[in-house]
Amino acid sequence: MDLKLTGFHHLTAVTADAPGNHAFYTGKLGLRLVKKTVNQDDVSAYHLFYADGLASPGTDLTFFDWPVGRERRGTHSVARTGLRVGSEASLRWWAERLGVPLAERDGGPVADFEDPEGQRLSLVVDGTALEPHPWARSPVPAEHQIRGLGPILLSVPDLRPTDRVLTQVMNLRRVREYRRPGSEAGAAERTVQVYQMGADGPQAELHVMVEPGARAAGPGAGGVHHVAFRTPTPETHAAWIEHLGTVGMPSSGDVDRFYFRSLYFREPNGILFEIATDGPGFTADEPLATLGEKLALPPFLEPRRAAIERGLKPLRS
Repeated sequence: MDLKLTGFHHLTAVTADAPGNHAFYTGKLGLRLVKKTVNQDDVSAYHLFYADGLASPGTDLTFFDWPVGRERRGTHSVARTGLRVGSEASLRWWAERLGVPLAERDGGPVADFEDPEGQRLSLVVDGTALEPHPWARSPVPAEHQIRGLGPILLSVPDLRPTDRVLTQVMNLRRVREYRRPGSEAGAAERTVQVYQMGADGPQAELHVMVEPGARAAGPGAGGVHHVAFRTPTPETHAAWIEHLGTVGMPSSGDVDRFYFRSLYFREPNGILFEIATDGPGFTADEPLATLGEKLALPPFLEPRRAAIERGLKPLRS
């Protein structure tokens, strides 16, 4: 089987303020809350999924809600998350809405900004023919709504071991490089290598910035927990598990998340990767029209619903 990842599946970050997080991502950014559930490994924490109107794979920006301090920025980390919009006119609209300047990077315009907890985000123009799926109840006009993930920027101190895994294990292609400021204040410009998955456009671009000598990041609110890559079917997912075992890459093996199947592993610089299937999807236990309106639990957690609900704070005051 020719194993090709088809883009990003989701990115999971950390918040210490679930109500504020919900207000920003649904209100300011206009994303749809498509699944309100819990971290299946720590049911005291929400796992919130924001996406497009159809909860499409590749559009999910997700958050664990943990009572932690702020992230310590540094290398060995996901340094910035890209979000796609439909045109340069939309990018200018967003720059005005967010009160941030436009910049030029990697041959195109970008708008960098942060959420209230310091989560680093960028808006870029999606030049592909991917069909958008706007959310009818978004406060953002349909033509300006965020279309999904990509590109995602990693920071590593040494490119070589990460490059080997990306190109020889995960079958990404290194396609170009560019320069950008370092991720820490006062850092010199750094070289960024761009890797392409088995699809076109920024939804399938992983950018890797090399920061030798930078301090290591520390986990916390405003940081990223892991980045997940798409594989279409349970069959290709099983093939990825076999492939990682064949090349000697330690992994979690198959993990059933109910809404998709996952496997987890760390690349050599310590960043947590996930490979997840496109389905069954978030309509496995809720109608599309009412996604995210109630607490959803996978079947194995349903018997504990009452206790889980008591431990969660309301998302709205």
